[in-house]
Amino acid sequence: MTVPPALVLEDVGLTYPDGDGGRRLTALDGIRLTVAPGELVAVAGPSGSGKSSLLAVAATLLRPDTGRVVVAGHDTAGLRPRALAALRRDRVGIVFQQANLLPSLTAEEQLLAVAHLRGAPRDRIRARELLESVGLSAATWRRRPHQLSGGERQRVNIARALYGQPSVLLVDEPTSALDRARGEAVTDLLATVTRRHGTGTVLVTHDTGLLGRADRVLHMSDGRLA
Repeated sequence: MTVPPALVLEDVGLTYPDGDGGRRLTALDGIRLTVAPGELVAVAGPSGSGKSSLLAVAATLLRPDTGRVVVAGHDTAGLRPRALAALRRDRVGIVFQQANLLPSLTAEEQLLAVAHLRGAPRDRIRARELLESVGLSAATWRRRPHQLSGGERQRVNIARALYGQPSVLLVDEPTSALDRARGEAVTDLLATVTRRHGTGTVLVTHDTGLLGRADRVLHMSDGRLA
């Protein structure tokens, strides 16, 4: 049985309103991208190049004006909002630039909250296995965000994104709030979990010093990938 790509963007275009007069600003221009399961693709580019729009479209948070977005073999073009939300919930994991952890919950509870939101049984064993897989010791599992370092919070963020066993992992500037050593450690971790969990991972960053672990590096400028 052939396994479909984790993510396909086919001739994707996206525009935004640009002030008065009905003008449109092009954010994405003919984007073509295929990401295989277990592959880490880094997208580098300066602020304003379209990286955030690329992630929003890949995450099905924005519908493109033109082109197709296919997630784990599912063409999203014809899906109604409810079906699209279910696909996003079950197939897409997002690692935000800021960890956005709930301050009252422990590291372990951050993951179990995902199960609650999905209406699924809470799997404490899986939560602990994921926390361990991202390099967090048992001593940290019951700590709340204010008791964790920046690098530890980002590791919880990654484990939380993986809890639902996504086909696609989308990562937005995960090292922007970290020093060089912690940033490199998080990038190494993303490469490891991508291969271990078989996700198709897209990492966007403006820091070209963190691209060495990617399987492919693409550069974005003015809404185009090169």
